[in-house]
Amino acid sequence: MAETLSPCSPRGQCQPGMGANASSANMDTNASSSAAPALMGGSAWRGREPFSIFTVLVLTLLVLLTVATFLWNLLVLATILRVKAFHRVPHNLVASTAVSDALVAALVMPLSLVKELSAGRRWRLGRELCLVWVSFDVLCCTASIWNVTAIALDRYWSITRHLQYTLLTRRRISNVMIALTWVLSAAISLAPLFGWGETYSPEQERCQVSQDPSYTIVSTGGAFYLPLCVVLFVYWKIYKASKFHMGGRRRNAVVPLPEAAQVKEASHEPQMVFTARHAAITFQTDGETWREQKEKKAALMVGILIGVFVLCWIPFFVTELISPLCSCNIPPVWKSIFLWLGYSNSFFNPLIYTAFNKNYNNAFKNLFVKQR
Repeated sequence: MAETLSPCSPRGQCQPGMGANASSANMDTNASSSAAPALMGGSAWRGREPFSIFTVLVLTLLVLLTVATFLWNLLVLATILRVKAFHRVPHNLVASTAVSDALVAALVMPLSLVKELSAGRRWRLGRELCLVWVSFDVLCCTASIWNVTAIALDRYWSITRHLQYTLLTRRRISNVMIALTWVLSAAISLAPLFGWGETYSPEQERCQVSQDPSYTIVSTGGAFYLPLCVVLFVYWKIYKASKFHMGGRRRNAVVPLPEAAQVKEASHEPQMVFTARHAAITFQTDGETWREQKEKKAALMVGILIGVFVLCWIPFFVTELISPLCSCNIPPVWKSIFLWLGYSNSFFNPLIYTAFNKNYNNAFKNLFVKQR
């Protein structure tokens, strides 16, 4: 039995041709076994290597969005710190928003981009960094949303209660809103660290916000749906107030008399005659005209701010709320699109509230243009 299985005899003499065949078979086996990992590694590398033109363009756009968001919010912060006229309300609310948006660009978006670049969108940076990233993600994004809500509330009270909403009251309320914004955001973001759900799965190499149903309801409600209700209510009240003021202007309008009546009235009271060239005359002081223009501009700014906020964040939070509750399988591509659409709100915020303030434009010019 041993003789037939062994290529060599017990005396150490090999049968002709058998040793060469065995050695060549062993070499082939070793070569194939050593080549298997190389082929597997090569296939894995080839699976990640090709990038289409569209993928490169998307990645370039995300990098530019991240850099532009950080630099633009940093410019707003530098302007507020440099100009003493901005060291008051409502610029402290703008500064708080710029801080949260700059942190989104500096701490959240880069790691999210790294996750997008990994194969299968897997997290390969460890548990600790995952917890830090998710915590800052929830903290900064929630703070950004509530800061937008605080700006809308401040504009609403300054329009509808401008007599009671004095500078001192405005400063106190704005400081309270800023403190509540960051405390609430910290409470929502740190809750998973104390056992409310799990954010990291080492088996699946997955890092995401806790999918516990109870945490999902509380976090999405506190981070988005509650401020959404507040800003929609605020804009509805601002719209009603502006319509009320416009209606008051129309009721106070004076329709000009016919030409014959003007001549007849002129014969008795020439000093009271005014030639009317328009369809109506409105008696206003310069202060009232300035206030109405200011209210109209503030209402437009709040409307645009709220509209962009809703468009950017509502797709993400709708899917974030529905997925854990109904066990829906949303494609990862759409999750990434909705997430980065929400991140883009941090880019649009400083553009909106500085575009409606000429003082920011002048301050920006002073930062870069040398005074002569």
